[in-house]
Amino acid sequence: MSDKQGRYRRVLLKLSGEALMGELDYGIEPRVIQRIAGEIATARNAGVEIAIVVGGGNIFRGEGLARSGMDRVTGDYMGMLATVMNALAIQDALESLKVFARVMSALKINQVCEDYIRRRAVRHLEKGRVVILAAGTGNPFFTTDTAASLRAIEIGADVLLKATKVDGVYDSDPMNNPAAKRYETVSYDTVLADKLNVMDATAIVMCRDNNLPLRVFDLTRENALLQAMSGDEIGTIVTA
Repeated sequence: MSDKQGRYRRVLLKLSGEALMGELDYGIEPRVIQRIAGEIATARNAGVEIAIVVGGGNIFRGEGLARSGMDRVTGDYMGMLATVMNALAIQDALESLKVFARVMSALKINQVCEDYIRRRAVRHLEKGRVVILAAGTGNPFFTTDTAASLRAIEIGADVLLKATKVDGVYDSDPMNNPAAKRYETVSYDTVLADKLNVMDATAIVMCRDNNLPLRVFDLTRENALLQAMSGDEIGTIVTA
């Protein structure tokens, strides 16, 4: 549900770990995280309730470690811990802007952050706090895309916002095909059938089965995040 101005009431933002790298090869670019935090703060101050699921690919990626010979479960748990590090960095950036934020982890790390409890997360949102959801689902073999879909459904988000480096969903890779066509609207089934690589299939199926709209947009564009949270028609909307 959006308000009379078209703003969403509650959103879940999926941020990849790579989004925090900026021009770096790994880690967190302070300038980038401050810009993202600034746009989140502006949307929060306009009355949007915001939850964030963050990835860890800028530090560790369990699947990649597994391909190098590491046990997949061990690699995935390392990746979950990387998402906690990113979540704490986002929390710090938001709090430097006087925005109240809470990190909630699917893994128990009580000295660092709260455990994820759905009712408590919803209560934080209702009180105007930004909730940063870390450690994926807490289970190996599930991506942070799937965690984003799951958490968005659990907290009753109006939309799942997927921040990427391209300005929407294309029928082929725009980096390799200059003639690639961008969709303004596309169905979940088309995304699955044509393997459009928006999110992993489990995440898309969860969105479809729970009628959760998904908006894909270019995070690198100035104010794109704020526009997406405000309900503007940017990027591509994936619906039934």
